[in-house]
Order: sequence, then structure tokens, then C-alpha cells
Amino acid sequence: MNALTNISLVEAKMNTDKIFRKGSDPLTQTARGKLQNQRQKLNEKINKELRMRAGAENLYKAAENNKKLRDRVALELSYFNSNIQLLKEQLSDMNSSVEVYQHENSSSNTPLIPLGLKETTRIDFSMAFKDEILEHYSEDGNKYSKEIQELCDLREAVRTPERSHAGVELLMEYFNQLSYLEKRFFSGKRNLPLYFHWYDCLTGIPDTQKSIGFEKGSILYNIGALYTQIACKQDRTIKEGLVQAIVNFEKAAGAFKYLENRFSSAPSQDMQPDTLAMLGSLMLAQAQECVLEDRLISGSKDGVYNCTQIAHESAMVSQKYKDTHSKMCTEPIKSYLPFSWLSMAETKYHFYRGLAHYYVALALLEQKDSSDMSSLKLMFEAIHSEVEPRDENNGLKLPATEEERKNLGRAHLRESVVNHEESIRIHNLCKQLRKIDTFRDILQKTHERALNRFSALEEEDDFSEMLTVTEIVSKSEHNSLAVGLDFSKVKVVDIFKKLGPITVFNAANDWSAPRTVVLERKPSEGFGFSVRGDSPVIIADMEEDSVAAKSGMKVKDYIVAIGEVDTKWAKHDEVVTLVRHANLSLTLTLVTPVPKTETLTQRPFSTISLPASPLKTQHQNHNAATERERKAQSRISAPWMFVRRNSNKEKNGERPASIAVPMTNGNTKSVSNGNMKTIANGGDVEL
Repeated sequence: MNALTNISLVEAKMNTDKIFRKGSDPLTQTARGKLQNQRQKLNEKINKELRMRAGAENLYKAAENNKKLRDRVALELSYFNSNIQLLKEQLSDMNSSVEVYQHENSSSNTPLIPLGLKETTRIDFSMAFKDEILEHYSEDGNKYSKEIQELCDLREAVRTPERSHAGVELLMEYFNQLSYLEKRFFSGKRNLPLYFHWYDCLTGIPDTQKSIGFEKGSILYNIGALYTQIACKQDRTIKEGLVQAIVNFEKAAGAFKYLENRFSSAPSQDMQPDTLAMLGSLMLAQAQECVLEDRLISGSKDGVYNCTQIAHESAMVSQKYKDTHSKMCTEPIKSYLPFSWLSMAETKYHFYRGLAHYYVALALLEQKDSSDMSSLKLMFEAIHSEVEPRDENNGLKLPATEEERKNLGRAHLRESVVNHEESIRIHNLCKQLRKIDTFRDILQKTHERALNRFSALEEEDDFSEMLTVTEIVSKSEHNSLAVGLDFSKVKVVDIFKKLGPITVFNAANDWSAPRTVVLERKPSEGFGFSVRGDSPVIIADMEEDSVAAKSGMKVKDYIVAIGEVDTKWAKHDEVVTLVRHANLSLTLTLVTPVPKTETLTQRPFSTISLPASPLKTQHQNHNAATERERKAQSRISAPWMFVRRNSNKEKNGERPASIAVPMTNGNTKSVSNGNMKTIANGGDVEL
């Protein structure tokens, strides 16, 4: 099978994969899709007001000597600033609209916070890529119109991904293609006239960058945001839905952590390291909340041990929301984050803290084994294991009598009531949260439940001092952690595969323009050159005064075509076969690689690209090449690999395989190990 057949199979595979590159249908949008469209329109309005304000500012600076004009422009600027502020508030309200993302059975569950997707404008790659293909690859860019259209269709589809795992795979597919594009077309030597335009998810402010790293970072952000929407949409009244919610929230946290660790100098606020750390913390807190809900709906809640476990889980959720709220309150995050998010995190911190104390009180007061001293001792060691023992007035003394258990349980109930009252107070301060009826009902019912139990224990003649309880240790059987994204599960084929192996034919390498060499030999002589390697095959050696030596061929030239057959992807044996079938006339298309003048570590990287990734990839390829050399089981295909391999052979006195050339006696000869070796006519080339 030749190289052209391989490319045809690749194109067929790409055509069958188009079904996965289709975005959602705007005519059949869900409530989430409609909300995203409203957010997009707001982004465009904000962008328009920003442009008008920029023009007014320039006019204000230019009218230095015209006081009347400056006063009029200053008035217009105040209008623009007011409009921009109002639009940002509307966008903040939309980011606070969490109900449309919840499942229809979520009336008994607290609402969760999803993220909207970053919006972007359409990009036409045609002109930039066709020019680059012509200038750098010396090929007609029009021959790649189909590939460029395929890329444009894929990019257009990721603007409206389905709110499902198919949408996540679509975004991952485009992200993997961006890794190919970065190597094919983007380097520090040339800047393509392409601008990636994305709107900030939280503020709506547009950002425009030439760096493909900005495009990759924005796609990663949308992958994380899409995971949050999928998680919020799960049915949390059943165990399967809770498990899926946990998994998706942890994957969302993994996406934001990946973005935080690998990308730097992001131009937009929503991709700043502090913001990404806050988002990751929020997603893990919500995943931990789902872990607690899973505990509550599965298994019995009776017994001191079970109540203690639920108290631990509640304390863990409370602690994670406390950490998240602390990150939200830092500047500049607090200035552009929706106020409802801060209120939600603080409300849930107090809510679950009160819930933890409530279940400790249940363990002390209402369980059948609450009088069992061994069970109580285990409970005390668990909930106070990180607190030093104190005297009997701080609530840490192991209650030996029913009265002591009652006093201690009442103290925990009082702490529960105080925290539930605080959660309701914070909830009522936020206008957006007050609109969520289900959340308000849950807070009030939980507060009433704790208050009724506390009131039942109150006695008019009881003047004993109320005990002071300490924090309950946060512990969980499943501590939510960020899950890394596995991009390898989404298999993609390089759209611009026809340009040749990406290890050779990329934006970082240079080579001469293709030149055609015609070799005409007599029946009594050979072409006089040998080849080595795969994809592409390299001119390894030439005999002195041979047809090849006189033609202008050079050692280390790449054979990119033989006659009309493209051989950039051809294997060694395929090239040998084509040369032997050429008879007396052989037409080769060659390119000469240009040595690099800079090392890989000196190569500049895009604004928010992955500086460690190219080096890591090269290191992995080098290790793989070393293993293949040791086993000697397969022929090297990547150019820098086979140069490395054959350079070792040359050090050991070996010579590369050669093309068999006819002799006058009817046999053939081959240049191998520096000697002329006669083999039977029609035999295989000795490799």
C-alpha cells in the first residue's frame, strides 16, 4: 500500500468522524442554550460600548485646547461607563441563574453552581493557512481547501457544543487538533494574521490574541465549564445521579487545575491563576456535597457510628466551602465574581457546619446505643481527635450519665441552630438567592428541625452553664480530588496530514524549495545512490562520478516524491520498489533540510502555551527510539530518530542500505558496508 492510499484512508476516516464534530442545533436549544445565547448578546453589547468608550477617550485626549468639546466628551464617557456597568450587572445576574442548570427532581436538594461557556467569534483560517502552506511548505494552498474547511467546520461546531459528554469529546477533539496546528503553522519565526477573539466568562470583556495558546486555554476552560453543567444536571435523588455528579465535578476541577498549572500570562480575568484555583476549589466543594448526599440517601442513619460518620462528612463539606469562600473574597476575584456565588459559598459553610453539630447531637440523644460507653468513647475520639483534651467545662468530657449526654447534646443543638440562623441571614442578604425558593425552603426546614429539638430540651428551672463545643473534625470516606483529563481517549487524525510527518514538516523546521531531479542511466550502470529511513526517506550516500552525483542531489536530502507519487509518508521498502520500477529514467522531487540555528529550549513559546510539553514529547520519543534500537524489531520512521540510529551505525563502521543497481553481466550490485556485493538478478535489496 503506497503513501497515497494511506492518505485516502485517513481522509475516509475523517469523513466518518464528522458526526462527532456537529454542534448543537440552535433551533432545538434547551434552557441552558438559550441562557448562553443571552449571555452572548450581552457580551457583544459590552464589546460595542467598550469600543465607543475607547473612541471617546481618544477624542478627549485629542481635544486638549477645546474645553467645551472636552466637557461634552466627558459627559459621554460617563454615559458609556454607566451603560457598561449596567450590562456587567445583567451578565452577573445571568451567571447567578443556577435553576435552569438543575435537574427537574432537584427540589429536595440544595442548588449547585455551574459555569457558562466562554463565547468566541467565527474565524476563517483560509487565507492565513494557504499563504503559510505556500511560503513555508512550498505547496499550493488551494490543494488544502478541503482540509481548511474541515478545520473551520470543527471550530464552528465547538462554539455550540451539546451539553453532554459528546460535547466534551467535541471540545477535546478540537483541542487535540490545536496541538497539531501549533506545530504545523505557529512558531516564533513568523506571526500568522490570525486573531483569536474570546469573551471573558465572568465579566463579558473581550480579549483578542494572536497566540494559539489563548485558543487552547479557552477551549480547556470550556471543557471544565461544560463538565460543571453536566454535573449540575444530574438527578441527585438517586445514587447513580450523585455518582455522575461527583465524577463530573472532579473532572471540572481537573480541567481548571490543568489550566492553572500549564498555562501562564492569561489575558482574561477568568483564566488568571487565582481565579482558576478558586473555581477548582468550588467544584471540589460541590463534589464533596454530593458525597454527603450520597451518604444520606444510602444506608441507615441510625446508631452512634452512622451519625458520627455523617457529622464528619458534613464538617468536610463545610470546611471546603469555607476555603472556597476565602478564595472568593480575595482581590481582584471579589470585584468581578457574582455576589450570589460568594453568598452561596458562605451560606453552605454555615449550613453544613450546623448539620454536623446536629448529627452529633442525634448521636448523643436519640440513638439506642447512646448509653454504650464504648460507642461514645469511639465517637469522642473521632470527632475530637485533633483537639487537645481539656477540662469538663468545654464539652470534651466523655458523658457518663444521661444528664451529661443531655447537656452536651443540647450544646451541639444550640451550635447547630446558631449556624442555621446565620446561613438564613446570609441567604436573605442576596437578591438572587432569595429568588431560589427550593433553597430557602431547605434552609428553613433544617433550621426548624434543629430548633424544635433544642426547644424540647429547654427547661425553665435549668440554670446550668451551657457547654462550649469545639469544631468537629472534617473527615470523609471519599475526599473529592481533581481528576486529570485524558485527551488520549479522543482519537484524532491530523487534518493536515498530507503536508508530511509532523516531526519533519512543521513550523519550526526549514528546508529548501522542492526541486525536481531527473536521473537518466544506461543499462550498464546504476543510479548510484542509497537511501535510509522512513517517512520521509533520506538520501544516505552517493557513488563518485555516478548519475546521482552529477545530478545535483545531496546527501541527507528528503525524497518527497517519485514521479507523480507523493512519498513524504512512504516507507523505506515502498521507495525502494518505486526506484527499481523506474527502469532507466527516475524523476525525484527533493528538499534539503536547513540546519537549525537555535536550540529547542531557546525557541519562544506563545503567550499561554505549554512550555514543558514539546520537550516532554521529544524526551518520550527519544526513549521510544532507544528501545526500538535495542530490540531492532522495526525500522525507524521519524527523521531525527533514524538520523540518530544510523549515526550510531556509522560510528560502528556500518553503512546504510543501498539501492540495487544492474551490472553488465545481468546480475545486480548493491553498496552495502562500503563493499560491492553481487546478488542474483531480481533478488531483494539487502537492508
